[in-house]
Order: sequence, then C-alpha cells, then structure tokens
Amino acid sequence: MSQFNRREFLSLCLKGGVSLAALSQLQLGAMSAFAAESASDFKALVCIFLYGGNDSFNMLVPLEGESLTAYQATRQTLAVSGALALNPLTPVADGIGLNPAMASCKPLFDDGKLAFVSSLGSLMAPLSLTEYKQKSAAIPAHLFSHNDQQATWMRGREHDSLSHGWGGRMLELLSANNHFAANVSLDGVNQWQRGQASNPFTLSKSGVTSIRAFQSSGNRTPSFRALINELAQSGSGNFGGAYSQGLGSAIGNTEAMNAAMAQAPAFDGVFSDNSLSAQLKAVAKSLTRAPAFGLGRQVYFVSMGGFDTHDDQAINHPLLLQTLATALTEFDTALGQVGLRDSVTSFTMSDFGRTLTSNGDGTDHGWAGVQMLMGGAVRGGDIHGKVELQSRGVANDVGGGRLIPAFANEQYFAQLALWFGLSAAQQLELFPNLANFNAGELSLFR
Repeated sequence: MSQFNRREFLSLCLKGGVSLAALSQLQLGAMSAFAAESASDFKALVCIFLYGGNDSFNMLVPLEGESLTAYQATRQTLAVSGALALNPLTPVADGIGLNPAMASCKPLFDDGKLAFVSSLGSLMAPLSLTEYKQKSAAIPAHLFSHNDQQATWMRGREHDSLSHGWGGRMLELLSANNHFAANVSLDGVNQWQRGQASNPFTLSKSGVTSIRAFQSSGNRTPSFRALINELAQSGSGNFGGAYSQGLGSAIGNTEAMNAAMAQAPAFDGVFSDNSLSAQLKAVAKSLTRAPAFGLGRQVYFVSMGGFDTHDDQAINHPLLLQTLATALTEFDTALGQVGLRDSVTSFTMSDFGRTLTSNGDGTDHGWAGVQMLMGGAVRGGDIHGKVELQSRGVANDVGGGRLIPAFANEQYFAQLALWFGLSAAQQLELFPNLANFNAGELSLFR
C-alpha cells in the first residue's frame, strides 16, 4: 500500500471512515498487493463431494449381452432401465449407457467435456482377492466407514494423523495460498482444503458473507468497531492486538469478497433452485473475479448429501443423480458464457462405492466406484479406468458385490494435481502410495 500502512488501513476500515463502495475498491486494490504471484495461466479445481457413498456404478449401465444379463440379475429391483447409449472413445464390450436420470449431462459427454473414471477407490498398492482374504498385502483400514473414508479421500492418502488435505497443500506447495480468495469453500471448513498453515475462506451459497457483529443497526456495531480499532492501535505484540489483527483480516476479506461478487455476472436464468446449483453459481461468480484478486490458482469445495442410500434407493438415487447432472450442466453453461471452460476442472469425490447387491430396499457400503471429471482440458467423451462387470462373485468381489478397485484414488488425485501444476516430486509428497502404481495407467487430461 503506497499511501498508508496496513494498520492505518485496518483502522480506517473499522472506523467506517469510508463508504462501503469506496472501501471495497480500496480493499480490492490493496489486497492484490498481498496476493501470491500469479501463475502464467489461470487454473481452478472445483471439488464436488458426494457425501454418503454414491452408488456410482449405477450411473453407467450395460446395454446388451452377458453384461446386461449379469447386471439385471445382480441389481434386481435396483437395475436401471432406459439407459441412454454412450459412444465412448474407448469401446466397451456389450455397450454402455448413461443412467436416464443424468440425461441433461449427456451432451457434455458427447461433446468431450465430461469423462467418467471407473473402478476407483482407496488402495495402498495393487490388491488381488487372494491377497485381501489372506491379508498378505497392504489393505486400507476402515474401508466401509463414512468418516474414515471421507478423511482418506480428503487427505489424499491412507489412514494418517494428518489434519490437512491435498487441496490446501497443493496451494501451499505452489506458493499460491497467500491470498484468501485462492481457497474458497461453499460448505464450511473441510479437511480437503485445510493446509498446514491455512484454512479456506467460507462463502455462503448466495455468494455473500458477513460479520454477524456488524449486522446490527443499533449501538452495538459502532461500539464494536471502536473497540476493535482501539485494540488494533495497541500493536500486534499482545493478545488484543493479535485478536484485532485476525478479526480485521476477516472483516477486510469479507468486505473485499462481497464487493467482488457484486461486480460478478448474475448468470440469470442459468442455474436451478437447488443447493448444489446455488453453490456452483456462487463458484462461477467468484471465478470471474480471480483477475481482480491477481490469482493464478484457485480451489473450491462444494458438496451434496443424501447418498447413503440404504433405503428407498429406487426412488431417491435417481433424484440425486438428476440434481447432480443438472448442476454440472448449468455450471458448464456459466463457464462457457465467461470463457472459463478450459481453465476450470470440476471433479467428484465420495466416501466409497456401494454394494452391487440389494439389501431389499437399497445398497450398503461398498468400495470401488465411479467418479466424474468435467472441463475443457479433460479428455472427455470417454470412460477411463476399468468398466467393471456388475456381477456378484467376480474376481475382485470381496463379498456382497463390494469390488476391489482397479485404480487407486491417489492415481486420480495425482492427475488432477499434475494438471494444476505440481511436479512429480510434489505429487509423491502429497500421495505417497503413488509410488506403488504405474503412473501412466490413467491419463485424464489432454
């Protein structure tokens, strides 16, 4: 800041000495001076976490032959009919179709903007059914536990005492975490975005956030501002000064983000009225303001719940998939309108896949599953990984249609990290089990 120092700037903010509009412009200019040096090309990753364990194998359905017969016999009342035929770049025996509930995103696949990655899950090394039964090889712990597997996907490695995740650490390794808007969550604090020395900035689904203490129209707001300003003047070498500095930063970040979002496109008529669409709308608006913040890299986290479909799966799961597909399609439309398709990659994560067999009304916790990957840089129009025969008793079935993954989730993460700009050494630092797999088995980007 050229005209006055940071403490004076904070003091002015807290005193309310400038209008909101003027303050926001000042903050936007001032904070860009503290931003990390921008990368030569802007890139953003958007993580869509599907809480509960998506029955993701039921997103892709065999069309004919033995594959269809085995699928229908195994899935019984949960078997999907009316699948929409896909023509992936890598042919699939007996053909493959998209769950009709996801019809809205079929054009994305056909146009090469969307891909599926099949037979992914937690693995420490390649694992056979014999090794699993004899416990003669490394087996991930707590395989069918929601909390443990959510943490594993967010940490980027098998059970560990780590409190941070691979999303936040990527930014730190690239020295791209010095600006609050580089790491934005639409679903509160989560482990994926937590770094060793950083946390995500939380944005509301409406795209606007606020400091509660400053919402009152009575005497409390001016008094609180005056108190914080007095603490700020006491210096940062004591508790009061440190507290005011932290709070002042939060206030400044909030005002700056609100001002930036106010200048973003409205995307009127693009997004539906559901929680995931609302989150992705806020992400789209925020993405357009990255140049104002001088950002070269960003990560976002959004989420959707309800995928623990032990009951009523035949009714609930199609509705969940429809919402997911609709939101993805709308997000792609928004990114296309502002020319950001090639710069943004969206991807799904979930606790685990589910059993191929029915429990009578739904499915139970499984292992391997299918994830989705969307963006202009993605090798879309294809199903990467391995299209599994959905049949009980296959060579990688540990029981009840719980399939051992053919590919580790760390291989999936490493591909995302590679596109984001991490070196091979940095990928190994984040995903240590990667050394146990063939790095060239998955190639997800152009």
